[in-house]
Amino acid sequence: MELIKNLKEVSLLKNLFLAVLGTILLTLSAKIKIPFWPVPMTMQTFMVLLIGILYGWKLGLFTVSLYLVEGLSGLPVFAGTPEKGIGLVYFTGPTMGYLIGFLIAVLLTGVFNFNNNFLKNFFKLVISVSFIYLLGMIWLGSLIGWEKPIFKLGAQPFLLAELFKILILTFLIPKILKFKV
Repeated sequence: MELIKNLKEVSLLKNLFLAVLGTILLTLSAKIKIPFWPVPMTMQTFMVLLIGILYGWKLGLFTVSLYLVEGLSGLPVFAGTPEKGIGLVYFTGPTMGYLIGFLIAVLLTGVFNFNNNFLKNFFKLVISVSFIYLLGMIWLGSLIGWEKPIFKLGAQPFLLAELFKILILTFLIPKILKFKV
């Protein structure tokens, strides 16, 4: 009985360590801006999908939730923080829908069964990341008004960069699966 208790404690500590590591990597991915045309790209969506693949849906969802709680509590973990505000002020700004979309994307990516089928893996990642953009554009439209070109502002500039990130992940999936938690 004592052994089972100790194993559960080790498992909990391991998962907490992995979640904190994941939030650190998400923060770094938000801060690294890669010059990309037509707009600079961060690697946040790449990292959200990677966390889903590596951690599965439970630990992945916990990790991204922890990241969002860190940002809501005022830690400068999001892209554009602290220069564009922190905490609830930043969170409820134009990017809130995208940040909430991270939760659905990591959940879906964690639920999907990835294998060595390039095409199926590609489409699973496209479906997952689509929810980031869908929720992002819904929030953006409600914030700035539906008469504005929401798709042109909230998704179109990022699609080429997103395709690039998804292709990289798709090619790496066979290697990534060797490290799945």
